[in-house]
Amino acid sequence: MRFMSPRAYKRVPGPLANKVLSLVEGATTAARCPIHPRHPTTQYVCPVLATGVQTTATGGTIKRWFDSIVAAFLLLLLAPLFILVALAIKGLDRGPVFFRHRRIGFRGAEFDCLKFRTMTPDAEQLLSRYLADDREAAREWRETHKLKNDPRTTVLGRVLRRSSVDELPQLLNVLKGEMSLVGPRPIVRDELPKYGRFVTEYITARPGLTGLWQVSGRNDIDYSERVTLDCQYVREWNLWQDLTIMVKTFRILVNGRGCY
Repeated sequence: MRFMSPRAYKRVPGPLANKVLSLVEGATTAARCPIHPRHPTTQYVCPVLATGVQTTATGGTIKRWFDSIVAAFLLLLLAPLFILVALAIKGLDRGPVFFRHRRIGFRGAEFDCLKFRTMTPDAEQLLSRYLADDREAAREWRETHKLKNDPRTTVLGRVLRRSSVDELPQLLNVLKGEMSLVGPRPIVRDELPKYGRFVTEYITARPGLTGLWQVSGRNDIDYSERVTLDCQYVREWNLWQDLTIMVKTFRILVNGRGCY
């Protein structure tokens, strides 16, 4: 058997690959790659995690060109705002300006989703203590992976979240091709089981800076509705829908509905 270099594959942690493939519930066949003889302890999975998953993201070339042009324009237009926010964050606690969080993207590949940092530098430790002491908060976190009263958020962070300015750095993810302007909500690895058999719909699209769930209630709707809306978006995609969602997103940002 001819072995390919690990660089020829998308590197995906074994547990993630197994989770994605098992959630498909037999609808597709795993496309596992042979382990490279020089890296016997590392598991690699082919870029296409399962046969039957389309090799072109939802919307194809038209959507990708639209995303690239608009993202580049917005980055130039909003450059002064980026600088002001960066200076404000640095002046607050000298911590990093950006927060990088691993999310699941097109065809199951992981990427660093960028945001302006809205939390304290010790956010992970603070969250662990908070969830251990508050059962209701722990339940909310398990169900939605969000907290309405998040103790990790700074004063500036609450302003950035309320206005959704914290998510603007994701325009860089869009420019790199890791995200789209409009698409399913970017999720973390632990959220994959919540999609069940609908995980195939999720991994056929690039996650979006905004999407159908954001303009349909955002954090005010439950998780099962989010999954339904993500699937609906992928199945019914068209460019006019993307434009409509972008206009609705702007209106929602003005009134702050569902933002926290």
